[in-house]
Amino acid sequence: MKKSIVTALFLGCLVAHSAIAAETFQVNPIESFVLFKVNRLGIAYVYGRFTGGVSGTITTDPAAPDQSKVDLEVKTDTLDTGYAQRDKDIKSPDFLNVKQFPVITFKSKSVQKVTDQQYNVTGDLTFHGVTKPLTVQANIIGQGKGVKGELLIGAEVHFTLKRSEYGVDYGLPAVGDDVELIVAVGGARK
Repeated sequence: MKKSIVTALFLGCLVAHSAIAAETFQVNPIESFVLFKVNRLGIAYVYGRFTGGVSGTITTDPAAPDQSKVDLEVKTDTLDTGYAQRDKDIKSPDFLNVKQFPVITFKSKSVQKVTDQQYNVTGDLTFHGVTKPLTVQANIIGQGKGVKGELLIGAEVHFTLKRSEYGVDYGLPAVGDDVELIVAVGGARK
């Protein structure tokens, strides 16, 4: 199943706004995360996240979802597993190679409304120098006004990505190929 961290983020935010005219939202890096887990040695999972490095814009048009757009970016050097040596290993050329590939991007090509709370977003995911088409389902968490009166949105996407399909195959099979992801995005109207 070809699903992306970034795609999920985009989908979620894109679909989150469902009751008014077309608007553009700025992704809030403090409110947005990419969480992941991958099996290690068939006995345990390594958990981690990309935090503080998620950015982009989502333009939503509830009346014409097919005109909505998502443009997201995740900075790979924001990876954190809670253990500095493991983070250094994952950021190295063996895995993410953050110096050569500093960002993961997703750019939508189409959006389809499934329900008021779910949207299918299709676009191009670029990860580790490889660009592939990806479709994910975004689940809207909600929308409302913030403490300053600004319009806020939130969405979440769950999917699995095969890292080997993007050229990240170091350590297989001891380190699993399937990376389970949760992309949670929060944004405010620009």
